[in-house]
Amino acid sequence: MNKRQIGSVYELKASDYLTKKGYQIIERNYRCRIGEIDIIAIERDCLCFIEVKYRKNEKTGDPLEAVDKRKQQKIIRTAQYYLLTHSKYQSVKCRFDAVGILGEEIRLVRDAFLC
Repeated sequence: MNKRQIGSVYELKASDYLTKKGYQIIERNYRCRIGEIDIIAIERDCLCFIEVKYRKNEKTGDPLEAVDKRKQQKIIRTAQYYLLTHSKYQSVKCRFDAVGILGEEIRLVRDAFLC
């Protein structure tokens, strides 16, 4: 499997995990000219833009460390574009979450970063 296929497998695992936590998945792999967002979901009254990072083991570091400031800014700009093009969500509270998968362990960080 190539990196994109591996990413899709773990994004699906993250989606299943989030669904069990009460999230309603709206979109997976949202792409636009600005960037991409792995998962867009609703939890309670909040629209969540979720980044998923996977690492096979700790040799290359914690997966959540890969959601650096540069990546955060790209996700924020993409989320802003999403809100502009999906008017039904413009008045909904939003936040940015991250899911780190290390081996088989899944960790969710709500409000992983702010815009």
